[in-house]
Amino acid sequence: MTTTTPGNAAHDATPDTPARAPAPVGPLATSAFVRACRREPVPHTPVWFMRQAGRSLPEYRQLRSGIGMLESCRRPDLVAEITMQPVRRHGVDAAILFSDIVVPVAAAGVELDIVAGTGPVIAEPVRSAADVGRLRRITPDDVGFVDEAVRLLVAALGETPLIGFAGAPFTLASYLVEGGPSRTHGRTKALMYGDPQTWHALCARLAEITLEFLRVQVTAGVAAVQLFDSWAGTLSEADYRRHVLPHSTAVLHGLADAGVPRIHFGVGTAELLKAMGEAGADVVGVDWRTPLDIATARIGPDRAVQGNLDPCLLLAPWPVVRTEVRRVLADGLAAPGHVFNLGHGVLPETDPDVLTRVVELVHETSQR
Repeated sequence: MTTTTPGNAAHDATPDTPARAPAPVGPLATSAFVRACRREPVPHTPVWFMRQAGRSLPEYRQLRSGIGMLESCRRPDLVAEITMQPVRRHGVDAAILFSDIVVPVAAAGVELDIVAGTGPVIAEPVRSAADVGRLRRITPDDVGFVDEAVRLLVAALGETPLIGFAGAPFTLASYLVEGGPSRTHGRTKALMYGDPQTWHALCARLAEITLEFLRVQVTAGVAAVQLFDSWAGTLSEADYRRHVLPHSTAVLHGLADAGVPRIHFGVGTAELLKAMGEAGADVVGVDWRTPLDIATARIGPDRAVQGNLDPCLLLAPWPVVRTEVRRVLADGLAAPGHVFNLGHGVLPETDPDVLTRVVELVHETSQR
């Protein structure tokens, strides 16, 4: 395998070419994950999985039994243990904080519940300027439990990087406007098109909340952050640029001097990849629909990529999984930096032993 070569470091922080954030100090600065995010040579392609801490692990199901999702996210001891479980089991190159994207909006005073089998359900949807006015900013004290959990994890993980995360303004806005998950995002788009002033006010407030939530995690010691825009793929590029990009840019550029790599991920975003890269990320996550070499050509040479094995493939026979893992690694060689991941989260029915074998295969195949 050839060595991944670093791209050219940018020297300004315009939306088109974000400045490269300085790497964390100490052992984390030389971790394969951080180096790949920064487009530097790595000893092997690093690997972690979205939703690696979750329902595919029997130890997770046992620990969470009888405990609601929001309560779990607010208990630092549970957060730390759940976050550590896949690191112990799979030997991944990074941990990701166990939380949920609606945690900061709940901290901002939104009454909601995370209903098993459904997702976030909002008691009073946000659909007017008056509703937006009731959505307050958050302070570090509002999410002190996150600060405590991150500090516990940083101490426990040692040389394994911890990734913090948050939901992007558009995806959070969609949950708030729809009142819960939606297949069409009809109410969201109706507000976006019909009342752009209220829409931008809502997204601007959510960008402030998201940025503060991520700053708390960075201050507590995370080595990278990921901004999830799960529903951005429902938009055209023109609508994304007009109604969404400014607010994601506010979050990502608000962390330009934070000293940690920034990852930007969405689902169904093949036509948005260039625009998403312009928002200010160091790494663009790619779902399974777009090969990484094609994605890299769209994103450009100044950003690493993350992804992008189809999560459903993990349910196939091992020879099929092995072939597809190697294909993703080969496609990733076109990128200036590659973090192996799935194209979305681990499915609950996934055999955890298959995830462990994938980690081993990625490390063996990509050894420099």
